[in-house]
Amino acid sequence: MKKTLGIIGGVGPLATMFLGEMIVRLTKASKDQEHVHTIIDNDTCIPDRTNYILGRSDENPVPVIIRDAQKLANYGADVICIPCNTAHSFYEEIQKGSPVPVLHMIRETAKRARNFEARKVAILATDGTISSKVYQQALLEEGITPVVPDERTQKLVMSVIYDYVKAGKEVTNELWTEIEEAVLNLHCDRIILGCTELSVVNKNLHLGECYIDSLIVLAETAILQCGYELNKTLQ
Repeated sequence: MKKTLGIIGGVGPLATMFLGEMIVRLTKASKDQEHVHTIIDNDTCIPDRTNYILGRSDENPVPVIIRDAQKLANYGADVICIPCNTAHSFYEEIQKGSPVPVLHMIRETAKRARNFEARKVAILATDGTISSKVYQQALLEEGITPVVPDERTQKLVMSVIYDYVKAGKEVTNELWTEIEEAVLNLHCDRIILGCTELSVVNKNLHLGECYIDSLIVLAETAILQCGYELNKTLQ
C-alpha cells in the first residue's frame, strides 16, 4: 500500500523545492499517477534552528515544526520528512509530537556512509548541527570516526550557507574549492553534505563522488518508505 509523504519545508525554501524535484526524478514512474503523493508545507515562519541551538535567539523552532507535522498528518500524510539537518537536533521531541513517523535523515546518511565502508568521514554542516553533535553521534553508532572542519573552514561553510545559498547567490567553484581542499587534507574517506543548502551547491557545481548528499539520501529514503521504487540511485 502506497503512503502519502508530508514535507515540512521552508528550512530553507530552495532546498525544499530541490527535495521535491529529486523525489520526482528518483521515483520509478511512467506517468503522473505512479509518482509519490506529496504534500509540501513550505513554512518560512519556522525560526532559525542554528541561532536557537547556539543561544542567539529565544525563538524555539520545535513547536512550529510539530504544528506543521500535525497539520500535514491532518491533510493525509502518512510519513513526514524535514529537509533540514539542524532540525534533527530536536528529532526525539519532534517525533514525540508528530502523529505519524518522521524520517531521520542524519541516521540514514550515517548508514549510507557505513554502506560505503567509510571509516573516517568529514561533516560539512551548520554551526548548530556541529554543536549539537547529532552527526558525530550517528557516525559513531555506525562505527565511523567523525571529523569536523577547523574554525576557518567552518566559517567558510557558514558563509556559503547563509550569505550565498539562503541569500539566493551563486557559489563559485573557487569558493568551494577552498573548502574542499581544507577538508580533503583531513584524509577522510567521505565528506557528508550535512546541510540541505549544501545540496543546492552540489546540484549546481556537480561535486565529486567522495561526497554523501544528505538531501539525496532523504529523497531516496522517502520514496522507499512510501512504498515506491527508485528509478536510479544517485548516492
